[in-house]
Amino acid sequence: VPVTNMYRDEILEPGSLPIYHVASTPCFRREKVSAGKDVRGIKRVHQFQKVEMVKFVEPDKSRAALETLTRDAEELLERLELPYRRIAIATGDLSFVAAIKFDLEVFAAGCGEWLEVSSCSLFRDFQARRANIRYRPAEGERTEYVDTLNGSGLALPRIVIAILENNQQADGSVVVPPVLRPYMGGLDVIR
Repeated sequence: VPVTNMYRDEILEPGSLPIYHVASTPCFRREKVSAGKDVRGIKRVHQFQKVEMVKFVEPDKSRAALETLTRDAEELLERLELPYRRIAIATGDLSFVAAIKFDLEVFAAGCGEWLEVSSCSLFRDFQARRANIRYRPAEGERTEYVDTLNGSGLALPRIVIAILENNQQADGSVVVPPVLRPYMGGLDVIR
C-alpha cells in the first residue's frame, strides 16, 4: 500500500504503463496461535524483512502481469534449488481486495511442512479506485483506473529454514546452493 500511495490522485499519461517498483519492507505479524512448538524459532516470527514487488498495468494486461510477477518469485526459488509449489487461492479464501492470488510454498524437510514464502495478488482496480490512480490510454481519451498487483519477493526467515533443512547432510554440514556461493566467499559447504 505505501508504494501504491506514491501515485495517489495521479493521472498517468499515455505510454507510462506498465510501472514496476520494488521496495524492501519490514513486516509485522500478529500470529493467531497461542503457544507451543509451532511458534518457537524463526518459522513464525513477529517481524521480518521482505521485498515487495508492485505493478501498475492496463486492465487488459493484468492477468499476464500476475503470471510474470508470480514467475519472478518462482525463479528465485528455482535458483535456490528449493522444492516449492504454487497454490491458487480459492475465491472464498481471498481477502476482500484481491481478485486472484497465488501463494508460493517451500518444503521444509526437517519439520515436514510446506511454508508460505510469497503471495502474489491481482487487485484489479480496487486499490486504484481507493487511491484515485488513473491512466489515459491515449492522448485526448478519457481516463480509466489502472489495475494494481502486489507480490512478496520472499519471506527471508522461512527461506533460510528451507535452505538449511533441504541442504543439510548426514554429518550436520549444509551444502550452500550454487547461486549463493559467490556471496559466501566461494564456500560450498558450511561445517
